[in-house]
Amino acid sequence: MKLAFCLYKYFPFGGLQRDFLNIATLCHEHHHRIRVYALSWQGEVPPFIDLRIVPIHALQNHTLYRRFQRWVQRDLKKDPVDKVIGFNKIPGLDVYYAADPCYIAQIKHPLAWYRRFNARFKQFYQDENAVFNAAAKTKILLLNASQKNDFQRYYHTPDTRLTILPPGIARDRVRPDNATSIRDALRVEFSIKNDDILLLMVGSGFKTKGLDRALFALAALPTALRQRCHLIAIGQDKAKAFVRLGERLKIADRVHILPGRHDIPRFLVAADLLLHPAYQEAAGIILLEAMVAGLPVLTTDVCGYAHYISTAGSGEVIPSPFDQGYFNTLLLKAIQDTNLRQQWQNAALSYAQNTELSGSTEHAVKIIEDC
Repeated sequence: MKLAFCLYKYFPFGGLQRDFLNIATLCHEHHHRIRVYALSWQGEVPPFIDLRIVPIHALQNHTLYRRFQRWVQRDLKKDPVDKVIGFNKIPGLDVYYAADPCYIAQIKHPLAWYRRFNARFKQFYQDENAVFNAAAKTKILLLNASQKNDFQRYYHTPDTRLTILPPGIARDRVRPDNATSIRDALRVEFSIKNDDILLLMVGSGFKTKGLDRALFALAALPTALRQRCHLIAIGQDKAKAFVRLGERLKIADRVHILPGRHDIPRFLVAADLLLHPAYQEAAGIILLEAMVAGLPVLTTDVCGYAHYISTAGSGEVIPSPFDQGYFNTLLLKAIQDTNLRQQWQNAALSYAQNTELSGSTEHAVKIIEDC
């Protein structure tokens, strides 16, 4: 078949982007022809992809996305395909991969009432409604049951159009036999002592992932303990505001903010604790990647995959509404209690060994082929 994939932006280190490329690659391996529409593409383009960069511009995102949709629709009329798969909410999709949470559920929050009267809301609501309304035909690939509840609450989407995908963990995230030597080498590279505490954050979009919350928690530690801690945050995002916050909190020497990179497994086995105090997160694949690497986790219950941490007993899940003081206390407890972190690590590795945490890509491709 001829398959067209649509996403606004591609860069190598986003979770949505990784999922897209995995699915497109497997579709190619199944002998389908792959076309991709995007506003921008960073990094190498696989040779099997017919990449079409949409040549439009706008000052505001909602205008840009509307023009993108119209351009793609015109191009598809001139050069049709068998199916259109979207990784952003776009009208006219055959399959939508729901990497984002329900937009209208966020806007319906009492504190967000003012957003309902601007052009941005109108555009984003129309796009979401085009995919999820009960009369539409788009097949929807969800990442967790919470998404299903939200979308059905506002759009009454039939069960027959909704599929909850299993997680999809890459094999290179599994804790290797030489984890200790990897840990030692990375700590030497970043001048981190063997008995110091390495806190890790991974994820593009520092604001939504809660990097500010992590900085506040680090700053709240007792001085002597704080001097033994290092926070490494890795992601594709602008770091300037968070660097300034670290300076204001007088912890700049404790914090390393790195751009996206391909050697995340090294950091997963070298760290003592993963911090993921996200404001919103449809899934949070890094939570499961930490689990299979044996890395304990502190996260928030808004993450779609947070329930795996609770079930495995491999860390703590912070309930909503988020309480910074409670998070600070949890971090202090986790740092001080070496035995607790070891229990969390053992629980993570045991759960990962006895639970199927893969198959997402294969399941998604089957839905695309069968729809």
